[in-house]
Amino acid sequence: MTRASLDDLAAFVAVTRTQSFTRAAAALGTSTSNLSHTIRRLETHLGCRLLQRNSRSVSPTEAGGTLLETLGPALESIDAALDALELGRDRVSGTLRITATRQTYDAVIRPVLPAFTAAHPDATVEVLIDYAYRDIVADRFDAGIRLGEKLEQDMIALKVGPDLRMAVVATPDYLKRSSPITHPSDLTRHRCINYRLVAAGTIYAWEFERGGQALDVRVSGPLTFNEPALMLEAALDGLGVGYLLDKEVAPYVENGRLIRLLADWTPPFPGFHLYYSSRRQMRPVLAAFIEAVRGRSRARRPV
Repeated sequence: MTRASLDDLAAFVAVTRTQSFTRAAAALGTSTSNLSHTIRRLETHLGCRLLQRNSRSVSPTEAGGTLLETLGPALESIDAALDALELGRDRVSGTLRITATRQTYDAVIRPVLPAFTAAHPDATVEVLIDYAYRDIVADRFDAGIRLGEKLEQDMIALKVGPDLRMAVVATPDYLKRSSPITHPSDLTRHRCINYRLVAAGTIYAWEFERGGQALDVRVSGPLTFNEPALMLEAALDGLGVGYLLDKEVAPYVENGRLIRLLADWTPPFPGFHLYYSSRRQMRPVLAAFIEAVRGRSRARRPV
């Protein structure tokens, strides 16, 4: 009997670690339907069911759990061996996989791509835009870039941008026909533009702090998005009060299209961080990318 292919086994491990065909497919660079076909083929080949599926989750069967206990360490050993071979080469090559939000892509990744790709023609950069916190080990990413996230202990975090602030904004026309906003609690009486945390399945509570007092305010309104750019457009259209990064609204505050509110309740917080696993040797392509990001940060730093 022929053995199951290594790719099929790796696909099974990816599904069990992410507990999702959708997330595993994204990590493996394939479609969900192709991944489902791969798992069915593997189960047929082995003659047993490996995964239990329902509408909300995926989990291994008893046979799948037994297989996973052996496969996980084995695949990590293979990855380590391949990384060791790559570390032995002087030339930076291979695919660098990064998970980022659109904001972090624009602020951190996009500016360094021209110089990085020119300096390392044998390297490929693959960016997955996503707003959920990703387990970069399970999802087979080299690194992730997010706002101040709570990272696991085996992650190394590198600050790659200045501190940031949030901003509460609305159009002059909206404010003329609405009650004053002088305290975060006033927002509960306004039409606000909400942000959905898709992975958590919840609506984000707006965070405020002043003089040691922290407030989380759950607002309501006619619109909810999971994309900050759409929230900004809705605020500019006068459809409600927005809560966005100050750097994104600054041009519109300066030209008068938006008015900033509650500025004394939105102090700075740590900005964008690049994070990667401390359990693996750093691949040359990741080391080169980090150096490119650091080089740009040094160039922008005031003398």
